[in-house]
Amino acid sequence: MSRIIHQLALNENHWPALPGVREALVDSLADINLTGDALAARLEQRLAADLGTTPDRVVAGAGSGALLQQFLAAHSGPGTSVVHAWPSFDLYPLLIRNAGAEPIAVPGDADGRQDFGALAEAVTDRTRVVLVCNPNNPTGEVLGARWLRSLLAALPQHVLVLVDEAYREFADPAVIADATTLSDDPRLAVVRTFSKSHGLIGLRVGYLTGAREVVAPLRLTAPFHRVPTVAQAAALAALDAGPRMREQCREIAAERDRVRAGLRELGFDVPPSGGNYLWVRLGERNQEFIAHLARHGVAVREVAGGVRVSTGLPEANDAVLAAARAFAGIPLVEEAVR
Repeated sequence: MSRIIHQLALNENHWPALPGVREALVDSLADINLTGDALAARLEQRLAADLGTTPDRVVAGAGSGALLQQFLAAHSGPGTSVVHAWPSFDLYPLLIRNAGAEPIAVPGDADGRQDFGALAEAVTDRTRVVLVCNPNNPTGEVLGARWLRSLLAALPQHVLVLVDEAYREFADPAVIADATTLSDDPRLAVVRTFSKSHGLIGLRVGYLTGAREVVAPLRLTAPFHRVPTVAQAAALAALDAGPRMREQCREIAAERDRVRAGLRELGFDVPPSGGNYLWVRLGERNQEFIAHLARHGVAVREVAGGVRVSTGLPEANDAVLAAARAFAGIPLVEEAVR
């Protein structure tokens, strides 16, 4: 069995830790025996200031996954349904069922893009939430402000919209909707994470923002989904390093686009992506491609009918392109010359 050298199945951020993060972590270790800021009030205040809102409209949590679960538990439940697009984040159905609700997966259009009209048509009197992923994982689709406004306009007043923006920092800010500034509609909430753009996936910290009446019920479960002291320290330091974070995200996006261009030159079907990953559509050859990359030391995974390839450091991305060239049966340039 081949040894995996490049782990590109988990959408991790492989760039170095942001400036100040390691130092903040080390300093925080002196207080791990103390309760400290148990409910992350300082972090919520900082996030609220950065977002231009008030702390009672922001709740910090143990990553976006935990916040998604808290939100669904608070706003759905037995006898209700939650609508989401498909393909999308493959844990949505599990999170919805964990809340006791019924997941309603709505297929995208012919190219796998989320269809706001189809999402709205799937809503019934039992529906409490529509989940939207932007950029969408795994397809990479980026939704603009007009799309989200159209969805809100098409939905009845009893339905909340939760936008999962886990990967938004890797998308073109001129194209992607910023749901935190989109409208004053109290039905709209946004969840974000420090796991991807800020590189803190091992610490589990994220936040959710929305109207007071939408955010308040999550505080009932916040003591059980607390952000650890060390994670709070790292998150605050990462926020201070915002300019470098955005620069790193641009570097990662450039690598992502380089790999996409290389794969397309080899004949692969790869839609544009606003995340730190690509979704390669090979149909019946998905598993064959995954096994081939594994033999070349690269781990990727199948998601929703395609192969999701995370963006790694340049060396890892070069390995993907070299393996893909061999899979496509195209010799390397040096071999072709000989």
